[in-house]
Amino acid sequence: MAEKPIGKITHYYDNILVAVINLDKGVNLKKGEEIHIKGKQTDFSQKVDSLQIDHKDVDSVKAGDSFGLKMEQAVKEADIVYKV
Repeated sequence: MAEKPIGKITHYYDNILVAVINLDKGVNLKKGEEIHIKGKQTDFSQKVDSLQIDHKDVDSVKAGDSFGLKMEQAVKEADIVYKV
């Protein structure tokens, strides 16, 4: 299955390795799914282990949500997030 772009990183807290992502319309994301982050200096995949909305843990996010995600590597604002 081909990767599908699902959102964009809007902020990155490098001290805690957490990215804020805006999820595109018509998509959702759940814990356990695999994502791929790609940008000018970024290119890696990781499993979704933690999702937060307003500092509260959630199991899934839906279209239009802005959420926090713990990253395994540094990312940049405007990097694109794909669902694998």
